[in-house]
Order: sequence, then C-alpha cells, then structure tokens
Amino acid sequence: MLSKKYHIVVFKGNEGCSRKLRVRGWIIALMLLLSLGLIGSNVFFWRYFVNYQTVEKSFDDSQKTVQEQRTQLLSLASKIKTLQKDILRIRDFDSKLRVMINIDQDRKGGTSLGGAESSDFTDSYLPTHRQELLARKMHNFLYQLNTEARLEEIRQQDLMQVIRSNKELWASTPSIWPVQGWISSRFGYRSSPFTMQREFHKGLDISAPTGTPIYAPAKGKVTFTGRDGGYGLAVTVDHGTGILTRYAHLHSVAIKNGQKITRGQLIAYVGNTGRSTGPHLHYEVRLNGVPVNPMRYILN
Repeated sequence: MLSKKYHIVVFKGNEGCSRKLRVRGWIIALMLLLSLGLIGSNVFFWRYFVNYQTVEKSFDDSQKTVQEQRTQLLSLASKIKTLQKDILRIRDFDSKLRVMINIDQDRKGGTSLGGAESSDFTDSYLPTHRQELLARKMHNFLYQLNTEARLEEIRQQDLMQVIRSNKELWASTPSIWPVQGWISSRFGYRSSPFTMQREFHKGLDISAPTGTPIYAPAKGKVTFTGRDGGYGLAVTVDHGTGILTRYAHLHSVAIKNGQKITRGQLIAYVGNTGRSTGPHLHYEVRLNGVPVNPMRYILN
C-alpha cells in the first residue's frame, strides 16, 4: 500500500482545467505523521506554556509574600530588641538603686524565668532560616519579656516603698553628677600619667574648663577644705551612713568647713591644682573609708 502511486487531481476554479500529481503512499503517510506530530507538539508546548505562566505568576506572588513577611519579621525583631534594651536598662537602674540603699544586694539580675540573663534576641534567633520557627520564637521571646516587665514593675513598686520610708537616706546619697564634663579617667587600675606605672585610681577624673561650677551630689556636712598634698585644693563632704565624697584639684571653694549643704548646692570650681595634668575634677566616693566606684551611685 505504501509503495503504490496515488493521483491527486487539482482543479483550477471554474476554468475547467485540472492538474494531476502522482504521489507514492509512503510520502502521504509521512506527511500525515509529520502533521500529527506537529499538532501534538503544539498542543503539548501550549499546555506547558500555560502551566509555566501559572507557576511563574504563583512564584512571583509567593516571592512578594515572603519578602513582605521577611520585612515584617525584621521590623518586629528590631522592636523586640529595643524592648529588650529598655527592660535591661530599667533592670540595671533598679539594681543600682537597690545597691545604693542596701537592699537585695545578693540579687544577681537573672531573668524572671530563672537561669542566666536573657541572651540578645538577634544573636539567638535572627539566623534562623525558617520563618515559621522564627515567628514562633518571637512569640516566646515576647512572652518572656512581658513576664519580666511585670515582675520588674513589682520590684519597682517595692523599691519606691523603701525609698519613701528612707527619704533621709536618699537625700544623703550622692546620686547626681557633680560637674558637667567628660570622663578622662575611670575608677580602677590604670597607667599613671606621671610614672606610666600601673596604679589604682580611687575615683573619676571629669575634665572640664577651669572655673566650671561643681555642685553637691547629695546633702551632707563639709568636713575638710584646703590643700591636701597631690590633691591640691580639695573638699571633703560627709553624707552620713559611712559615705564620704572628695573633690580635688579645685580652682576655688564656695563653701566653708563645717557647713551643711544640700543636693545641687554650689561647692567649688574646677581647677588644676596639685598633681594634675590639666583642669579637671577628681571625684571620689568612699564607703566606710574604702574607695568605691562613683558610677555605682550616679543615676542621671
């Protein structure tokens, strides 16, 4: 059948003319197969193209959704981190107050849920790649912060009650900066600016221009004014309960020995007297004769 010859007659309109074409059977079969193949491949590729467009659109929508979720999660993470910093700052403030008025000195500042302090949120959770897990951890972390905030509020209320019942003690606690300036040397071990040897610095050095006013950080009684060796012109104030403050390298003094002073009262002016490398205030706090870090008491 495929080897037979077939005649195809083609008529030309109404002219009465015709033309014969001789074609073998296998050529006709091949043409039919090619036609069917082209039709089938067109149908296949058309369906593939339609499916591809659908999948591409779905993928684009998913990408937009994922990006929006990622942006929202990062924004939420930033807010959580800010909230965590605020709670830690309040907790530190609370701890400092408790130390100042000698209550709960053994409190370690652990979390409300027990154990060690809260780890930084971004360090623990932001590397997580699965967004569902990240969101779940965010909710858990928010719950923990909320619990800590409530317990911190209870501690603050207890603290305020103690402060109200000890107003005299609070008024005598050196809790404000004595002068406006910048810290040039902190409390603790340092390299001496004179000998370059390691030495223990008993207070804070607060650099400020000569003549900058110095104010009393709490009420007390002046127990010394005058020259004191390497301290130069100095002032010592007794605040009671074993707390003394010392102000050294002064330019001049505005109070007298034996005078009672109140918090915020002008007591002296910054100078460069004694063993000093430049105008600054050397500020010491002593508890029962032992130098302690003044930052332990400063709240503002």
